[in-house]
Amino acid sequence: MQSGTLVKQSGWIQRRKSVLGKVGCLVLLANAAWASDNKKPASGKMVDSGSFAVLVSGHRVGTETFSITQGSDGSSITSKFQSAAGTQKAEQTSDLDLYANGDLRKYEWKELSPGQSHAVVEPDQSFLIEHVWKVPTDNPLDQPFLLPASTSILDDYFFVQREVLAWRYLATNCKQEKGQVSCQLKQKAQMGTLNPHVRSSQLVTVDYAGREKVTIHGTERELIRLDMASESGDWTLWLDDSLQVQRMVVPAEDTEVVRD
Repeated sequence: MQSGTLVKQSGWIQRRKSVLGKVGCLVLLANAAWASDNKKPASGKMVDSGSFAVLVSGHRVGTETFSITQGSDGSSITSKFQSAAGTQKAEQTSDLDLYANGDLRKYEWKELSPGQSHAVVEPDQSFLIEHVWKVPTDNPLDQPFLLPASTSILDDYFFVQREVLAWRYLATNCKQEKGQVSCQLKQKAQMGTLNPHVRSSQLVTVDYAGREKVTIHGTERELIRLDMASESGDWTLWLDDSLQVQRMVVPAEDTEVVRD
C-alpha cells in the first residue's frame, strides 16, 4: 500500500458543549489557560477508542487501532495502522497532541515497516515546522509551513483524524436538539489541513448532507452524513448520535473504512 494512494487522512479545534450533549466529555476547553510548552497533555478521560477495518474493493487490507483521550490541558489522539495478512507488510503509528483550545501541540508519526522513517510537526512561533528523518541515523530535514497552529492534521493511514475533523465541523456549524445533532442542510465550511506524509497542505470543504439509513455489519442504522471534498479526493462519513464515525468511503478509490 502506498502512502497517499489509499487515502488522505484523519485535527480538532474548539468545540461547543451544546453540540455534544451526552458525550460532553469530548468538548475541548476553548477558554482554558495553560503554559506554552511541548509536554504531552496529562492523562485524561477516554472519549473514543476502537478499531477501523480498511477495505479496498471489498477486501480487508488493514486495521487502524486508535484512542482519543481528553484532559483539562488538552487532548491526545493515538493511532496504529497495520496491513492485513496477505498484503504488503506495512505498520505505522501516530500521536497527535492538542492544546485545550484545539491548537497543535505536537504531531509525530513513525513508519515501522517496511521502511523506518519518522516525522514530527510542531509550532514554531507563527508557523508550523516539520522535521523528517528518512533514516533514523540521519539528521532531520526541516520544512516550514506558513500555517497557523489551528491547522488540522489530516495524514495518510490514520483515519481517526477524519473523525476529529468532523467533530470540529459539527462544533462550529451544528447544535443538539432532543438528543440529536441538528445542522442546516448545505452548511459548508472550509478547513485548513496539513498532510505530513506528503508534506502538503490543502483546504477541505465539509458539508452536512442530512441523516440517512446505512447498513453496517448487517444492521440498518440512521446516521449523520458528512461529505468532505478536497483536491486530493472526496470522502463521505457517517456518524452516530454520540459523534463516533461508523463508516467512511472514498468512492474514487473503491475504499471503505468501517468501525469494527
